[in-house]
Formats: sequence, structure tokens, C-alpha cells
Amino acid sequence: MMVSQTLDLLKNDLPLDQESLVVSDDVTTGLVLVDIVNGFCTVGAGNMAPKEPNNQISGMVDESVRLAKVFCEKKWPVLAFIDSHHPDKPEHPYPPHCIIGTDESKLVPALEWLDKEPNVTIRRKDCIDGFLGSIEKDGSNVFVDWVKTNKIKVILVVGICTDICVLDFVCSALSARNRGFLAPLEDVVVYSQGCATYDFPVEVARNIKDAIAHPQDLMHHVGLYMAKGRGAKVVRELSFCPLKEP
Repeated sequence: MMVSQTLDLLKNDLPLDQESLVVSDDVTTGLVLVDIVNGFCTVGAGNMAPKEPNNQISGMVDESVRLAKVFCEKKWPVLAFIDSHHPDKPEHPYPPHCIIGTDESKLVPALEWLDKEPNVTIRRKDCIDGFLGSIEKDGSNVFVDWVKTNKIKVILVVGICTDICVLDFVCSALSARNRGFLAPLEDVVVYSQGCATYDFPVEVARNIKDAIAHPQDLMHHVGLYMAKGRGAKVVRELSFCPLKEP
């Protein structure tokens, strides 16, 4: 069966109703950018990067840049996770990627300016889950502190990979919120057009020992479906409506 047919069947059995979101000045919203780095997004940058131009990934980058510009113009809080691994501590089961000090572990060129913005917090992480990757040696958590310090009620999550780093972070954030560890956070929102995952077709995987296929569109859908199932709001349309002056 063709992957496209499988995807159609999956969407029929696992329908994903997506919402729309209007971001306004009267609800403190924080933008979370997950791993929008060369090692995952820039063609030919490394083992986990696309081998050729990819519409889903380039669309994710474009939308993430658009949102980042709006949030920075408004001085709203932004947290950017950057996948960064030590060469002697590989992240199994994936091949070596985003090694600290290499171009792979840098934000894509269109987002390099973020590290100079006063409202942006950059967090390098050496694991899939940004929530766990935010834990410091003293037990504090950079993400938790970011939410509390900025009194964030909604986090808007974009990035890569939809079904891996994005999903793991979203699930952890939701669990922490449900346990009361993230007050005043109320909603975790995943913007589907601002997310992407990688493509490793079945026909390629079957020729590589121990390889697991990862069809891009199918796994993107699964990631969004799982996020919604865990309690996130998944939105396809996103707009901004500033609070009107009295």
C-alpha cells in the first residue's frame, strides 16, 4: 500500500480537528521554539538534516521566523531550545548529530538574530525532552522559571520534530501543569503549520539493518494527534489581535 493511501486511512481512523487561535495582548503568551537548528533543518548539514529541500521543514522554519519576529517586536517572552550533544555522549537510537561547537548546533540562519534579543531565552539541551533538558544541577528548571517569571498563561509551541522533541516537551509540560508545577500556565498550544518532522521512507529503511521507517507526513499527523490526546490545543490557523486602547 502506498504511503499516501496509508495516511488517508490513518486520518480517517484518527481524525484531527484543529482549532484557530487569536493571540492578544491581554493574555500573556510565550513562544517556545524547539530545535530549529541547522542539524535538523538545513539541507546537508548533518546526519539528521534533510538531504534535499523539504517543503514541510521549510514551511515550519518560515512560520517560526514569522512568529519570532512578532513576539520580539512586542517584547513577548520567547524560549528557544537548541539541541546540543557532547561527542562522547550520543543520543541513542539516533546517529551523532548537533554536536556542541559545530554549525549543526546553531539556530538556522533566519533565526540567528534571536540571541541578541532581550526577551529571548536560549536553552541548549542534550536530550530529546526540553523540559528535562531544562533541569539544572541544583534542581531548578529554566523552563519552569521562565513561565513563572513572565507569568505566562499560554505557551505556543513550534519546531521539529513534531512526533519526537516537540511531542515529548509538550507532554512533559502538560503533566507539570496538571500537577500544579507551572502556575499560572493554563494552555499548551501546538501550531501545526509551525511544526515538522523528518522523512525516512519505508523503501529506504528496509535496505538498512535495524533501521526504522519514518514517513514524514504520517508521523507529523501522529505527533499532532498524540499531543492533542494528551491535552494540548492543536491549531492550524494563527493570528494576532492586539488589545485595543481604552
